[in-house]
Amino acid sequence: MVAGVAIGVWFPATARDLAPISMVFLRLIRSILAPLIFATLVYGIAGSGDLKKMGRIGLKSIVYFEVITTIALFIGLAAVNFLRPGVGRTLAASATAPAMPAQTLNTVLEHIFPASIIDAMARNDVLQVVVFSFLFGAACLAIGAKAGPVVAFCGSLAEVMFRYTNYVMWLAPLGAGAALAVTIGTNGLGVLFGLGKLLATLYLALIISVIGIFGAVIAVFRIPLQRFIAAVRAPTLIAFSTASSEAALPLALENMESFGVPAHIAGFVMPTGYSFNLFGTTLYLSVASVFVAQAAGIPLTFGQQLLMMLTLMLSSKGVAGIPRSAIVVLSGTLATFHLPMEGVAVLLGVDALMDMGRTAVNVLGNCLACAVVAKSES
Repeated sequence: MVAGVAIGVWFPATARDLAPISMVFLRLIRSILAPLIFATLVYGIAGSGDLKKMGRIGLKSIVYFEVITTIALFIGLAAVNFLRPGVGRTLAASATAPAMPAQTLNTVLEHIFPASIIDAMARNDVLQVVVFSFLFGAACLAIGAKAGPVVAFCGSLAEVMFRYTNYVMWLAPLGAGAALAVTIGTNGLGVLFGLGKLLATLYLALIISVIGIFGAVIAVFRIPLQRFIAAVRAPTLIAFSTASSEAALPLALENMESFGVPAHIAGFVMPTGYSFNLFGTTLYLSVASVFVAQAAGIPLTFGQQLLMMLTLMLSSKGVAGIPRSAIVVLSGTLATFHLPMEGVAVLLGVDALMDMGRTAVNVLGNCLACAVVAKSES
C-alpha cells in the first residue's frame, strides 16, 4: 500500500499503467466467489441437519442488518449536520450522472430470485447465488442420504476453493499496491485538500462507528477481541486497498470459519450481508446526500433528511453488484429529491478515496455479523 501511494505521487504516468495488475487480481478473486458461496452454503445447510435452524439464522441476520444500518444512517446524519462540510462550496456547472434503474418493491423482490443460476454465477450476483444455494441445500437436506454424493462434492469443492483462494492471495500485495497507485496517479493528492473536510467527515464518522458501535456489539456479545481482530485484519486491509468487497470475500469467509463461525452460518450471513449489511455505504450515502444539499445552499428539515435516507436504504438493496453502486444510488436519489446533479461531479473526484473507507467498514461489519449470529446460536 505504501509503495503504491509513493508510485502514484512520484510517477503518476507509470502508476496509471499498473491498472492491469490490479484488474488481474480482482478478476481472479471474482472467479472464486460463485463456486465458493455455492459449495460452502450447500454443504453447511445440508450438514446442519435442521432447516428450522437455518430459518432462525436468516431471521436473526436480517433483523441485525436492518438495525445496524439504521444506526449507520443516523451517525452519518449527525456527522454531516455537525461538521457541515458542504457549506461554502460552489458546485460545478454540469455533471453527467450514472444511470439509475427505477426501483420499486417489486423490482427489488424480483432481483433477489435468479431466473438462471448459471447467469447469476456468470454475473457474480451474490444475492441470487445465496438464494439458489439456500434452496438447493434445503432440498439436499430434505432428500437425506440420496443427496450424500452431492453434499460430499460440495464439501470437497469448498476445500478446493479455499486452497485456490490461498494461491490467489499471493498476488494480493501486488494487486493492492497497483490499485492504490492507479487511484493516486489518476486523481493526485490534490483532491485530499480540495475536499478534505468531506473526507475528514466521512472517515471520522467511520472511525467513531467502528470504535463505538462495533465495539459495543463486541462487548455485548462477548466476542474475543484479539482473536476477532486477527481474523478480520487481512480481509479488511484488502478491501481498503482495492476498494473491492469482492476481493475480500473469499478470505473473510475462510478466516471467519477459522475463527469458529460454523460453515452454514458464515456461508449464509457473509454473502447476504453484502447486499443488506452495507454499514459503510449507508453511512457514506447519508453524508454525501446532505453534503450536496449544503453545497447547493438548500436547507433540509430533519424529516426531509430522514425520508431521503429511507429512500437511499431501499434503493441500495436493489443495485447490489453494480460497480460504484453508491454513486449510482446517490445520483438517482438526488434527482428524486430535486437536488442538483452537479454534486455528483464534485463527489466523483474523491469517490475512489471514500470508497476505500466505506468498503473496508462494509467487510468488517459483515465479519462482525457472522460472529454475532454464531454467538447467538451457541
